[in-house]
Amino acid sequence: MALQTKVMKKAFMNWSSGKDAAMALEIVQQSKEMRIVEFFTTVSQEHERVTMHGLRLDLLKAQADTLGFPLKLLQLEDQADMKNYGVAISNVLEDYKSREITESVFGDIFLEDLRAYREEQSAAVGFNCHFPLWKKDTKALIQSFIEKGYQAIVVAADADMFGPDFVGSCIDENWFNRLPHGVDPCGENGEFHTFCFDGPLFKEKVSFNLGEKVKRSYVVVDKDKNSSEKGFWFVDLYV
Repeated sequence: MALQTKVMKKAFMNWSSGKDAAMALEIVQQSKEMRIVEFFTTVSQEHERVTMHGLRLDLLKAQADTLGFPLKLLQLEDQADMKNYGVAISNVLEDYKSREITESVFGDIFLEDLRAYREEQSAAVGFNCHFPLWKKDTKALIQSFIEKGYQAIVVAADADMFGPDFVGSCIDENWFNRLPHGVDPCGENGEFHTFCFDGPLFKEKVSFNLGEKVKRSYVVVDKDKNSSEKGFWFVDLYV
């Protein structure tokens, strides 16, 4: 009697280009339940950079290539409202569904509201969401990230918590000493964002140069629809 081989479900990875996405990818790659077939990233239509990370697309594509995955991009307006964002994401999910891809992987760790939104939106199209890092200890995650040989650089940081020197810093053993009290080690509350450029999953290191540092402000709307201005420091990386 022939043994039946279990068919792995096809999934796409919501790829931010940062450390959390890399850690989530590693966990999925080690499992026998799903197979990542593509990275999906939202980018600024105006600036042609990764949303909130400010990463140039040539570096994003180089990263995906050395990790061995095709890359699907969704261009969005910088101030796209939730309705238009939801319609755009639903269209992406429908496209994936037509390719028999039914699983979606995220690198989120703590944000309950965001997870609920992702799950509700995905379920409407028949998708299953997976959160490999969910509720894990963020300090332990970063320590493991470093010990395994991954490398990441801070590309954006909340200007209320950090000065310009923090962007451009690389995550290593001494990096924790620079974190202000109350900042999550993984930046899970949006304190900072990273670009992961090397590690065990990489065929080769992604090379880049450091460019200028700039401060940009954005209008943020909270759950009560109150708007305020939020500043972020960015460092430009280029090939």
